[in-house]
Amino acid sequence: MGKRGLIATAVTVVCAVTVLAAPGTAFAAPTPSPSSSPSASPTPVSNKELEDVRKKLEKLYHDAAVATDEYNAAEEAAEKQSAEIVSLAKKIVKGQEKLAELKKRAGSAAAAQYRSGGLPDEAKLMLSDDPRDFLDSAGRVIQGQRATKGLLGEMTRTQQDLEQYASDASAQWQKLEAGRKAKAAAQKKIEKQIKAAEQLESQLEKEEKERLAQLEEDAAHKAQTAWLDSGVLDDIKSKASAQGRKAVEYATAQLGKPYEWGAEGPKTYDCSGLTSQAWASAGSGIPRTSQEQWKQLERIDIEDMRPGDLIIYNADASHVAMYIGDGAIIHAPRPGRTVTIAGAGSMRILGVVRPDA
Repeated sequence: MGKRGLIATAVTVVCAVTVLAAPGTAFAAPTPSPSSSPSASPTPVSNKELEDVRKKLEKLYHDAAVATDEYNAAEEAAEKQSAEIVSLAKKIVKGQEKLAELKKRAGSAAAAQYRSGGLPDEAKLMLSDDPRDFLDSAGRVIQGQRATKGLLGEMTRTQQDLEQYASDASAQWQKLEAGRKAKAAAQKKIEKQIKAAEQLESQLEKEEKERLAQLEEDAAHKAQTAWLDSGVLDDIKSKASAQGRKAVEYATAQLGKPYEWGAEGPKTYDCSGLTSQAWASAGSGIPRTSQEQWKQLERIDIEDMRPGDLIIYNADASHVAMYIGDGAIIHAPRPGRTVTIAGAGSMRILGVVRPDA
């Protein structure tokens, strides 16, 4: 099979993987050329075919980014649920100790009342030398009875608390198990998309990979130029806050480190792992995923953004980068790449959020 046939076949196979992972999507593979004889030289892949490959890779890595957000969200939820289970377990232990102590006190009170019982109150009054002693004693008995009722009430409340803690712990365990399954499913999606992308790229010769890289660079440059030509930077004059400067310094120090899905440093990062850790270093905890950063952080107009703000990309908020000024960003792009500086307008901007609003 000739080179074009190999590329076309690879794109078609990868297309099938994508359709399975995301129903409703489709990709038209280039028409394969007639098979050549084994001795024939490979037919060069055209720029059009490489452009098809570029778009297909972009789609695969985008889907991997979406799955990475799902994985990170499941991992973050699992950490919270585990911490909640530990907290509930401690409450259960304390509650059991408290209940045991209350039972002991209630038993002692019941025994004391039994020992002081026997004769009716009228008989005690008649046999008493001093009615005031009797009345004082009767008062203490009444107080003891009230105290016993209070103990019983507290025992009941403690028992109810223990039952609620146990119920809450059971619910958290169920959520934790569901989260583990979601995390495992997301991991499979990620690995599937990345493997398909790697298989597609593996069909290319060195020269074709270089041309593909140039096509990717040209597409990013074209998008950045159009964004700058819109005059968007004319109104962006805000300076970074003190925290924003710290976040930018942290992100800048990570330049050149590899992308790894699910990673939060210090050696590797995914896109939201980089931004969340950068802002954590600046003293502001922000959500772990790009989608939650978009949902929870304050949104601002592009014209008002300043260094340290986060730019959210794609309609599904599947990518995030940190704005560093002069129309540039720092981000962890995708598998096979490193933390790098790029044009802020080189990808589809959804909006801007500010962690230290």
